[in-house]
Amino acid sequence: MINKPLVTRYEGNPILTKHDIPYAVETVHNAGATKIDDQYILLFRSHLRNGRSIIGIARSDDGYTFKADHRPFMVPSTEKEFAIHEEYGVEDPRICTIGDEHFITYSAYSRFGVRIGLAKTRDFKTVERVSLISQADMRNIVVFPDTFNGRYARLDRPHSEINPWCIWLSWSPDLVHWGDSVPVIQPVPYHWDEMKIGPGATPIKTARGWLNIYHGVFPTMDGSVYRLGVALHDLADPAKVLGVADDWILSPEDPWELTGYVHNVVFTCGAIAEDDGTVKIYWGGADTVMCVGVANIDDLVDLCLKKTRPPLS
Repeated sequence: MINKPLVTRYEGNPILTKHDIPYAVETVHNAGATKIDDQYILLFRSHLRNGRSIIGIARSDDGYTFKADHRPFMVPSTEKEFAIHEEYGVEDPRICTIGDEHFITYSAYSRFGVRIGLAKTRDFKTVERVSLISQADMRNIVVFPDTFNGRYARLDRPHSEINPWCIWLSWSPDLVHWGDSVPVIQPVPYHWDEMKIGPGATPIKTARGWLNIYHGVFPTMDGSVYRLGVALHDLADPAKVLGVADDWILSPEDPWELTGYVHNVVFTCGAIAEDDGTVKIYWGGADTVMCVGVANIDDLVDLCLKKTRPPLS
């Protein structure tokens, strides 16, 4: 039996490094992704030499060869209500397109902890901050690109020391005020994601459910290993999980994933479904470079449904 990978790595990886950015950065990683009028867009995180993060933007005609803009897309805000919560940097953007607006969730770091900010753009030339949509500490949020009986839904990951960090689902009438939160997926002891899990890419709508590509962390004697997994949520009620794949779909293998700013990491904030039934998954390698790979959407959905584990224990 051939051990064929579910995600085929692009042979030209890494697709973006600090040497491709026309301003001074030390890393390029953890990019949100979208596709507009046949143009691929990445909003990537970069460390500066002071250790804090900003968000840049790069564009491509084929999803593989990207060119970064000459200026960052988002830096810590100087607006009073946002500035105090972004003083340590902005990180890990995710992009959710609803209608003709593109909503960006991002991590805002400050002396008070980490909160999630919501911004929006129509053209990826200018950006408007909307609101801070969580309390501290909240690290990862992705918004579903649809509404459900008039409400928006998101996957989030509140911090907890009582129980392993889980993925929750929350509801909102307006994208700003959120509540009715419920846990939907838990890590499993002595599994590849036993330490913690968190939302990754914006969920992808398929005929059989919402495909959720998430990250999971396993502790080892040599530090933590970050991998990617998949789960499937009900189309009408995403709080209902139809299946969580027991196996991971991507693990650090290439040299730029095994060593770097944080070694043994593949971490996604964005994936783009294509018309041919494939999905381009973008991930940060070792918190240092950007990579891409391609998977068949049906294969990922099948993994969720045929090689599954309970979402909650």
